[in-house]
This record gives sequence, structure tokens and C-alpha cells, in this order.
Amino acid sequence: MHGTTTLLVEVGALLLLLGLLGRLSRRVGLSPIPLYLLAGLAFGHGGLLPLSASEGFFAVGAEIGVILLLVMLGLEYSANELVGNLRSAAPAGLIDALLNALPGFAFALLLGWGWVAGVVLAGVTWVSSSGVIAKVLGDLGRVGNRETPVILSVLVIEDLAMALYLPLVTALLAGVGLVKGGISLAGAILTVVVVLAVAIRYGNVISSALSARDPEALLLGVLGLTLLVAGIAAKLQVSAAVGAFLVGIALSGPVAHHATELLSPLRDLFAAVFFVFFGLTTDPMEMPPVLLPALALALVTMGTKLATGYLAARRAGIAEPGRWRAGFALTPRGEFSIVIAGLAVAAAQPVEPRLAALATAYVLITVVTGPMLARLPDLPWFKRWLRRRGPVRRPAPAPAPD
Repeated sequence: MHGTTTLLVEVGALLLLLGLLGRLSRRVGLSPIPLYLLAGLAFGHGGLLPLSASEGFFAVGAEIGVILLLVMLGLEYSANELVGNLRSAAPAGLIDALLNALPGFAFALLLGWGWVAGVVLAGVTWVSSSGVIAKVLGDLGRVGNRETPVILSVLVIEDLAMALYLPLVTALLAGVGLVKGGISLAGAILTVVVVLAVAIRYGNVISSALSARDPEALLLGVLGLTLLVAGIAAKLQVSAAVGAFLVGIALSGPVAHHATELLSPLRDLFAAVFFVFFGLTTDPMEMPPVLLPALALALVTMGTKLATGYLAARRAGIAEPGRWRAGFALTPRGEFSIVIAGLAVAAAQPVEPRLAALATAYVLITVVTGPMLARLPDLPWFKRWLRRRGPVRRPAPAPAPD
């Protein structure tokens, strides 16, 4: 009984603190992710007031948080939309991967961490934060801008790439070698293709099995299906996160819409728990030695993300101001970067003890500065600078149909 009481006190106090931090972040116009990470650092191993009784709760909650983050991402797209975006945004996705994954890989090698840590750090620097970027676009009133579909296409490509990257990196972290890692990747590709084909042809049938008219039954059904598929995927060495993502893609119509509304509060709760748990498992005393490397990596990869968005928007015929808005909007990293680093921390085979601290510092830097950089194109001095560069070239109008 005493252990349960302590657990309730620790969990309740920490969740209350997270609620206050979330409110504070909204008031100052920043993402709450860095505050959640700082809270975890303060109450984790080596922190100001280490928590012990609630660590098991937050470990399980963190697993559920990752699964809910991924299923919610999958619910945002139908299978047809996903395939269409994949075709149109493939060149931008390739530019994104080359410009942003390679610096992380090279940086790990320069630090002498080995190629496995390089693969992990490549994923950390590659993927932008969909949650942070969506919030920034909404806060700045840019949802209807011409460059916004370009930004969203890059994010969709990254989400799809994660469905292939996560099984590969999971296999590598398990120490199974390149051959078994390749088999795992082939299995992931086959699984994605099969699920997409089933979702396109039989998505309505799957969705009809879950009634959108009964919120309680829908919540339990979607959550149960997601956890079940995620668990089976983990057993098959495909990745629980990928399984959850594919469940979200398979659901469509009113079921997907209502499931998004019902799962959003749970996603927010357990996602916060996930970020806190990552901070809890990171010793803050390990962060000062990696602050300068994290800052250097952040400067390089924020520059490469800026180039990614600029080039993708130019390819789509967006005018000069929109190209800069697209580039700056893509700079924050967040949930996926922490998920990838978390896989390395939880791996049976030790990778690099400083990787978690570096990833935490890196995400903190990009999540804090990214939303600030996104506001630059709206500032008067930036607009004057653009005018001095030369006249803004508007994209040529499309030819009239015959």
C-alpha cells in the first residue's frame, strides 16, 4: 500500500507540473516539448529530486505514448492520399534525406561513435517535428499559404520513411547484423505494401467493423486494435511504432475522423509522459560535455533543413518569400528524434552512452529556436532584405487548357 501511495503522489504531482508547463508554453508561444524534457531531467537520475516509485509507470506510459503518436499520424492520411503524396513529393523527400540524414551520420563518425550510432543520429537529424510545425503554421496563420502543401508533403515523406527506417534501426540496435537487418527491412517494406493495398481496397470494410456512432466502443476498439497490432509487430521485429502507424492508415472515413477526436487527449497525455520519461532516463550531468557538439550539429542541420524547404518550394513554383517560410518552418525536430534516440537507449546492445544526452540537447535547441526562426520572413527587416536582393519573381501562370 505504501508503494502505491507513493506512486500516486509522484505521478499526480508530475502530471500537475506538466499541465502548468503546457499552459506556460502556450502563453509564450513555444512548444511544450522542451519543458517536458527539462522536467524529466529535473526528476530523473542525477536530477534535483529523483523519482523512483513512478519510473515503471512512466516506462509503460512512454511505450503507449510512442504508439499513440504514430497511430495519430497515420489517421491524418488515407491510403490514397499517402500514395499520391509519395509520388509527387518523392524528389523533395530525396533532397531532404541527403541534406539532413548525412550530416548526422558524418557527425557521429567524427566523434568516433561508430557507424551504428551514425545510423541512429542520422535519423535524429533527418526528421522534422510534425507536431511542432503544425502548431507553428496554425499560430502564424499560414495553413492556407501556397507553400504549406510543400511543407506537408515533406513531412509525409518523412513519416513514410520512418516506417522503413525504424525496423532497420531496431534490427541494427539488436545486434542482428546487416543480413538480418536487410531481411527485417524487406519484411517492413512488404508489410507496408500489403497494408496499403488492403487499406486502398478494403479500408471501408475495416472501418465499418468499428462503429463511429458509439464513442466508447470506438475508443476501446481503435485503441485495442492499435495496441494489439503494435504488439504483434514488435514480436515480428517490425517495430511497434510502424504497426501503429499502419493501423492509422488503414482506418478511413467517419471512423478515422471520430477516432482522431477521441484519441487526441490520450495522445497528448501519453506523449507528454514519453518526453518526460526520456528526460528521466537521461542524466543531466552528461549534457554539459555535449552542449557544444549539439549546438554545432543544430546549426548545420537547421541550415540544411532551410535549404530543403527552400529548394522544395522553388521546385513547386513558390515565390521567394514562400520559399524562406517553407525552409524556416521545417527546422524544428521533436517527437521522432526522441523516439529514435529512445530506441538506442533501450537497446540490448550498448551504442553510445552520450547519444541520449546529445539528442536531448539537440532537440531542445531546435524546438526552442525553430518557431522563432519561422517568424523571420514576416519581420519588416527580413522583407526589406528580400526586396534588396531583387524583385520577387512570381511563378509563371499555368497555360490555359485547349
